[in-house]
Amino acid sequence: MIMSNGRNIRVGIIGAGAMGKGLFYQCHITPGFECVALADIRPERAVACAQWLKRNYCVADDLEAMNRASSSGQLAICRDGHLLVLCDSVDVVIEASSAIALAGEFAVSALTERKHLVLMNAEIDLVFGPYLLELAQRNEGTYTSCDGDQHGVIKRLVDDLRLWGFELVMAGNIKGFLDRYSNPRKIVPEADKRNLDYKMATAFTDGTKLNIEMALVANALGLTVHKPGMHGPKAGNVQEVFQLFDFERLWKDRRPFVDYILGAEPGGGVFAIGFCDNDYQQHMLNYYKMGRGPFYLFYRPYHLCHIEAMSSVADAVLHGKALIQPEAGFRTNVYAYAKRDLMRGERLDGIGGYACYGLIENCAGPEGNSGLPICLADDITLSRDIHKDEKILMSDVGYDQTRRDFELYAKALKASWRDRA
Repeated sequence: MIMSNGRNIRVGIIGAGAMGKGLFYQCHITPGFECVALADIRPERAVACAQWLKRNYCVADDLEAMNRASSSGQLAICRDGHLLVLCDSVDVVIEASSAIALAGEFAVSALTERKHLVLMNAEIDLVFGPYLLELAQRNEGTYTSCDGDQHGVIKRLVDDLRLWGFELVMAGNIKGFLDRYSNPRKIVPEADKRNLDYKMATAFTDGTKLNIEMALVANALGLTVHKPGMHGPKAGNVQEVFQLFDFERLWKDRRPFVDYILGAEPGGGVFAIGFCDNDYQQHMLNYYKMGRGPFYLFYRPYHLCHIEAMSSVADAVLHGKALIQPEAGFRTNVYAYAKRDLMRGERLDGIGGYACYGLIENCAGPEGNSGLPICLADDITLSRDIHKDEKILMSDVGYDQTRRDFELYAKALKASWRDRA
């Protein structure tokens, strides 16, 4: 049984949507865990979770009520994530909302309050990550991406092959379908089938989410990308990577990179390419049905999101260990590109919207890149016309520099550059 100081690990979850509900359930069934607080801007969603699992609950409007409810064994439910962060009973905060600016504030508050922070919110993980890492180190807390999502699963796979003595060549993802120009109207049938929010489903389909996940891997492991958005060739099976990628050429400078394949089996899987040129190991690997080398494929046919999450939460709380965090700073970021011809004066509508999709690119210098990060591309106005598939630059938009998400991003850039200087 997993326990902290002789008791259950007490979890607070921000966001009671599809992912938050899954995490809430996993806390309920995993020995040694207890969800003591649940926050959502729509409290009725948190209440529905409590009723689903027959948990006694209390909807609280202030910190005193949160503390009273959680200490008495009730699930403390609130609208404001700040109340959850401040709740005395919470050991670790899992941010699982789809917010960015507000979620960034919750994350900063959690680390400032010396709570452990686990992110199932890939967007704030990317765009604010270096600053969150700096805060965690300053306050002696643990900040990590969550296990179960592709970037966490890829990191575990890479950790294994490096432990076994392989050099990392490529960290890879497997995407089922891609339509850069998907939007919340086109995606309705598929989103309804999967019970997904329309913008979230769009972000999956237009590739933005994939690019964010691979940027998290790159920033954790110090990897690069060979072209904006990666290559992403179509494949029938993951084994075809050796025909689709010329690893001798792509890895000639011994700099590992991220990429993906499209439409391949196993669907939902991830993979990595390792290198070994030792004669003995190559002989044994061939015997073990891994091929003749020197490039070897390691793959995992699934990622299970919330089902796999608790191990990374336990490691953070019990051992101060992070599964994946941006130790290399902004080695890459994901920038906004126009889904259609956009007119001067139009307002961008963020990730999974009608206006733009995101592509991963390498960063250089303290300013990162001239592009507009896709994670900030919401509710800002274009200052010039942008053609379809054209990159949107920071200089192309008007925005309030004191807006909280831009302030946190500026701090993340500074933290990233300090780490690499």
